[in-house]
Amino acid sequence: MEKFFVEKSPPLKGFVNIGGSKNSVLPVMASTLMSGETHILNGIPDLSDVSVMFSILSEFGVTIDWDKGNSHMKINSKNIFNKEAPFDLVTKMRASFLITGPLLSRFGHAKVPLPGGCQIGSRPVDLHLKGFLALGAKVSLEHGFVEVSASRLAGSEIYLDFPSVGATENIMMAAVLAEGETKIQNCAVEPEIVDLANFLNACGANIEGEGTDTITIHGVKYLHPSQHKIIPDRIEAGTFMIASAITKGDIILKNAISEHLKPVIAKLKEMNCLIEEAEGGLRVSCVGIQNCVDIKTMPYPGFPTDMQAPFMALLSVVKGSSVVTETVFENRFMHVSELKRMGAEIKIDSRSAVIEGVDSLTGAKVRATDLRAGAGLILAALVADGETEISDIHHIIRGYYNFEDKLKSLGAKIRME
Repeated sequence: MEKFFVEKSPPLKGFVNIGGSKNSVLPVMASTLMSGETHILNGIPDLSDVSVMFSILSEFGVTIDWDKGNSHMKINSKNIFNKEAPFDLVTKMRASFLITGPLLSRFGHAKVPLPGGCQIGSRPVDLHLKGFLALGAKVSLEHGFVEVSASRLAGSEIYLDFPSVGATENIMMAAVLAEGETKIQNCAVEPEIVDLANFLNACGANIEGEGTDTITIHGVKYLHPSQHKIIPDRIEAGTFMIASAITKGDIILKNAISEHLKPVIAKLKEMNCLIEEAEGGLRVSCVGIQNCVDIKTMPYPGFPTDMQAPFMALLSVVKGSSVVTETVFENRFMHVSELKRMGAEIKIDSRSAVIEGVDSLTGAKVRATDLRAGAGLILAALVADGETEISDIHHIIRGYYNFEDKLKSLGAKIRME
């Protein structure tokens, strides 16, 4: 199994291109199941999760031409010959459950295994199923599979008990071809929701209110071909912002959208980092003295849970006491024990972690317990004395394209073996 080896590095400086959003491209790819037309997608990141979705769609008979060099994908779902999702692929990635809404919408039936993904806490699909039931579907759960069916789907009002991104996306896709009007209340408002709605509207859907807590979908009879460019990945951008902060560097992030990064920008500014619009993106310069801060993860537009582990790595080497409170996932502190191996001083109290900044970390053998935890360990390793060996890096590769090369281009001492 490959590992990352990271040595203490100088302040990172230079330019880095932020790729297309992993959390946006996966639902957009899934949504192409809803029509038999050809769609052109641009800004596709070459990630293992995208490869998994590619394989899942191919198993259904979807024809995909993926030009990885140009981040370009052509998808045609005309000749679907299979409506049962492959168990071995779906259980690799939670986002694979997003094929359920499109299949139900187009064919009135879907049989999908319960999904897998990072073990960061309970992420049940009950809100997805609640939405399908409200639209008129029958739902059964047996032998690890969810089966949904409906002779017709009809619009309904659906209130989500929690603003789940996946449930919002799945229900929205199921409702696009349903009869009448559907309202999803207390829905997620993430930029990835807006991107999916923009793609579907470009295909002829009639979706309003995306980006607010109430989305209204007016059912249409069919969708037509379209072209769409995936939005930049705000979590990748945030990770490189913290890479600049932790190494006291000066990085320009091309394509980064400040509107999508407000809570991360706000906290870094509290820590005395300079952040400004530059070169079609953002410049992050953190050469001054940094201040400790508290963070509390919340659904968007609050501080993103995906940035919690990278930010904790930063706070581990900032003088003073900081508190990180995780409210989204109950099992997202698994990286704490790994940071402590490197000399971090962190105490967990229920869903909060108290961090006492140390003067320096030391290299150690650690493992990536999930995608964002792995990114946090790489960031910590950039300022740790000696060499850090990071295993289980398949988690990291799921969400960061060319992470090693991008870091190297900024001056990081990192290699994969």
